[in-house]
Amino acid sequence: GVDTVGSGKTLALKGMAVVTTGPIVNFQEGVIDMSGPGADYTPFSKTLNLCVICEPYENVEKHQYESALRMVGLKLAAHIAELAKDLQPEESTVYETPDLLEGMKAYPELPRVAYVQMLQSQGLLHDTYVYGVDAKKILPTILYPTESMDGAILSGNCVSACDKNPTYIHENNPIVEDLFAQHGKTINFVAHVITNENVFLADKERSSNQTAKLCKMLGLDGVIISEEGFGNPDTDLIMNCKKIEAEGIKTVVVTDEYAGRDGKSQSLADADQAADALVSGGNANELVRLPKLDKVIGTMEYISKIAGSSDKALQEDGSIEVELQVITGATSEVGFNKLSAR
Repeated sequence: GVDTVGSGKTLALKGMAVVTTGPIVNFQEGVIDMSGPGADYTPFSKTLNLCVICEPYENVEKHQYESALRMVGLKLAAHIAELAKDLQPEESTVYETPDLLEGMKAYPELPRVAYVQMLQSQGLLHDTYVYGVDAKKILPTILYPTESMDGAILSGNCVSACDKNPTYIHENNPIVEDLFAQHGKTINFVAHVITNENVFLADKERSSNQTAKLCKMLGLDGVIISEEGFGNPDTDLIMNCKKIEAEGIKTVVVTDEYAGRDGKSQSLADADQAADALVSGGNANELVRLPKLDKVIGTMEYISKIAGSSDKALQEDGSIEVELQVITGATSEVGFNKLSAR
């Protein structure tokens, strides 16, 4: 169905994830290291993972394969959640977002803050779905922050593993949770604005214009903007930042960096003086060596081809030397990980 979500009671088996595996786009798969040095970098080494291995029929189109895997994962996750519906929860949390008028009256002295989330929508399996609609086809819009917690945003993208947002991350977005934690204390958390990252310049201009317009209409004082991916979407990030700043609204951008293995290269493909407050998820080009493991779920067939790897990755002792780029969630652009540096 396409009912609106984000209200009522949601049952969540916290600490568990459904992981689908399969060679959809061979050069843009990822690795979850459960026990080696890479385990520190991926949030999914800390979850109980039910892994589903799905092998495609011969000559199946990649987009059909991705769609099938996505639906298998979602149906299995829903089935597992059904099994828990009669259990007594160990803990419960209440999230409440008043409408705009009520919120304005409730906290007139607090700065009005929104979250602008950029969704991967470059196409060719770089896709995200909002209530089932391909994000390439949306104009920027406003959600209640609780809608993303309930699965309004689904990942269908096969981009570099380190900074893509799987559906699990959309549903457990720490930026949303942290803003809720400060709501009514230091800020008035007004809305969750979503926008896309299309590849054509006209689309980028249109979406960033609309995003800035929505922020102005909401009467905001500040915005947190998170990117998904890198390279081409860096342009969308900077457009959103400078146009929202031009409306007199302060921004903080959250991204990651591709600064080369020595950390000395330009981190983003675009820049502007307006982007003077930035949170980095880390340098995806940093090298890490993962030792040989006795058990591999999925396939190692493409390990030398995936983004962040090379034909020299596989070492004589069976270990692999790769960039953080290959590790799922390693440089999460919503901060969904366990490492930080100051």
